[in-house]
Amino acid sequence: MKHMLEAVVQELNELFWSKVLIIFLVGTGFYFTLRSRFLQFRLLKEMMMVLKEGKTSAAGGLSPFQAFCIGMAARVGTGNITGIAIAIALGGPGAVFWMWIIALIGSASAFVESTLAQIYKVKDHGGFRGGPAYYMEKGLKKRWMGALFAILITLSFGLVFNAVQSNTITVAFQSSFGTDRLTLGIIMTVLFAFIIFGGIKRIAKASEYIVVVLAVFYIGVALFIVIMNIEQVPGVLALIVKSAFGLEQAAGGTFGAMIMNGIKRGLFSNEAGMGSAPNAAATAVTSHPVKQGLIQALGVLIDTGVICTSSAFIVLLSPVYKQTELSGIELTQASLATHMGSWAPGFLAFMILLFAFSTLIGNYYYGETNIEFLNTNKMWLIVYRVGVLAMILFGAVAKVQLVWDLADLFMGFMVVVNLIAILLLSKVAFMALNDYVQQKKAGHNPQFYSNSIENIEGAECWPEAEMHKKENIL
Repeated sequence: MKHMLEAVVQELNELFWSKVLIIFLVGTGFYFTLRSRFLQFRLLKEMMMVLKEGKTSAAGGLSPFQAFCIGMAARVGTGNITGIAIAIALGGPGAVFWMWIIALIGSASAFVESTLAQIYKVKDHGGFRGGPAYYMEKGLKKRWMGALFAILITLSFGLVFNAVQSNTITVAFQSSFGTDRLTLGIIMTVLFAFIIFGGIKRIAKASEYIVVVLAVFYIGVALFIVIMNIEQVPGVLALIVKSAFGLEQAAGGTFGAMIMNGIKRGLFSNEAGMGSAPNAAATAVTSHPVKQGLIQALGVLIDTGVICTSSAFIVLLSPVYKQTELSGIELTQASLATHMGSWAPGFLAFMILLFAFSTLIGNYYYGETNIEFLNTNKMWLIVYRVGVLAMILFGAVAKVQLVWDLADLFMGFMVVVNLIAILLLSKVAFMALNDYVQQKKAGHNPQFYSNSIENIEGAECWPEAEMHKKENIL
């Protein structure tokens, strides 16, 4: 029965990703890139400026920079370290190239979904909340679609993705210290139960910012390794590009597997178009929705272009990936040991613990927010919490491949629903972008109103501008 489940999940994954999702995901991102006139390149400087000015928190909610940190905290985790190693092990070095491509294309998708999340956000206890479920309900007038997405993101992030995090932690500690995976899984489950049943939201919020510090430190380690092996860097870059087009196969990767693994692992890491980051983007207090859209688009580029690339260089600058059957966190640990010494795998295990445990909390709150969209009855929240704890324990002892296959499958379903919604609503996001650009050209700090865009409904958190004021701004 167990082997049958593994086979079914793997077969569904291969069919779904190779036949359906890759075409849909890349096609949508490419369409948004053309519609926005290559926003990710054209407005890169503007993204930096908006992020810098967004550090000041407004009354009643999070600042754009704080929302950016929350989104990055959810993005940065085991996918950046473990997922990249899996992509290289299964698809070869060329998978890294396709990971870069999906980030560049996906940045436009991230802009659209996060801008829409800002436009259709709702008030929540003095702050704001929102995301795909909300713009599906308010923008498309399809609550059933919002409910479907809310269920999928709750299953994906709250349950399956949290199993991935606990799996990575226990595998890393078993590899470094010989720790029993079940014992560590029980400890994590009990500790996490204290957090979610105790309602200690300050701990969750603090952990999100800690991840940003950890990410900077991890990049620093990778940069040190690159500098120490600087003479090999041109060869590694050439290997990535050659392998990407089948000119030089390495590590047993085939052309199809290389593209599929590069895209899957890139998406799992940067979450572009997945519909998760908009939940964080909606919480920001900003003068114009496009500002938060630009910030989240930048987050995708930073996540994949900097952090994932750091992991790729750690692995590819080591000969380990050619000589062993290792994959995932064990491959990254073994590679790091060749660069830094025998102490490095244990150090990475503790870093993974902090990365992954913080992501557990972020994933949990994504699910909680969407359960509130579905039903405010506290009983459903209790059932959800018990399910989260059960999946953390399951992930701690499950096979690595099964856990990641389940994550990919649920991620795929979620992406399809969200991409359909943002395609249907993309006109609103691009009209908002035009409004923003016009105001910038006029020398103004862009301000958004519910009547800044014609025929828009459901933007309940944005005031309506008086006509004479609107004329002065535009």
